[in-house]
Amino acid sequence: MNGSRIAAVGHYQPAKVLTNEDLAGLVDTSDEWIRSRVGIRTRHIAGPDEPVDELAAHAAAKALATAGLTPADIDLVLVATSTAVDRSPNMAARAAARLGIPRAATMDLNVVCAGFTHALATADHAVRAGGASRVLVIGADKMSEVTDWSDRTTCVLVGDGAGAAVVEAADEPAIGPVLWGSVPEMGNAVRIEGTPPRFAQEGQSVYRWATTQLPPIARKACERAGLEPADLAGVVLHQANLRIIEPLAQKIGAVNAVVARDVTESGNTSAASIPLAFSKLVEQGALTTGDPVLLFGFGGNLSYAGQVVRCP
Repeated sequence: MNGSRIAAVGHYQPAKVLTNEDLAGLVDTSDEWIRSRVGIRTRHIAGPDEPVDELAAHAAAKALATAGLTPADIDLVLVATSTAVDRSPNMAARAAARLGIPRAATMDLNVVCAGFTHALATADHAVRAGGASRVLVIGADKMSEVTDWSDRTTCVLVGDGAGAAVVEAADEPAIGPVLWGSVPEMGNAVRIEGTPPRFAQEGQSVYRWATTQLPPIARKACERAGLEPADLAGVVLHQANLRIIEPLAQKIGAVNAVVARDVTESGNTSAASIPLAFSKLVEQGALTTGDPVLLFGFGGNLSYAGQVVRCP
């Protein structure tokens, strides 16, 4: 085997939907104010009895079923999250237990909004190095639990959910080389810190960085996969804000691609946002098997990671 591929994807969102009108009853805001600034209409919010690992397990179960695999087929579980409440057991171990996965290695990765693409690259490396045969890669976050619901600058942004992918060995590489990095000196621009932990960001700094510094990096990820941006069938960026997604996608130059805009109905779900949006596009038939798709995460730590994958 010379590479790896995504065999299947899956996603999950809690049943409760919070609208802009609902938020207007909590803070000084309005549907028009939220839509004009971030493009979000609704978001899904998990209840107190729905922990991160439960969200992760639901999305992973869907991916496993789609792939036609059993829990025993998985030998590595990676969960990208920044909203785990406890230190141990980690979310990967807890999700594996919920799914009935025996004897798998289990690891969490905290790269915030770029977590899933970092985890996907880690899975690709593990498979190609012979360290794993099938990997469950999950992005799951419960942003509602780290949000100050009296702060209108952040509470209008967030949502909860999970997305997952099954990665396995392939004769031909279908997960392209990752391009990843960070700007540590600007890491405080996005924070989840304190007791209790709370999400905060310097919105204008993040916007300027994402729309000016990231386009050439995303184009380089395409170059590493041997493609031009115009060759892409899909672009799935971190679903941070529609005012970031649309100019960034335009500057990448993916003129023929379907651009994920799931942020409008899901909000910013951090590490869940890319697999959640990707899985929805696949489920809706907007992308078909073999289509080249750019996955590009960015955000907390001012980290980024992107790769071109072939649609399952």
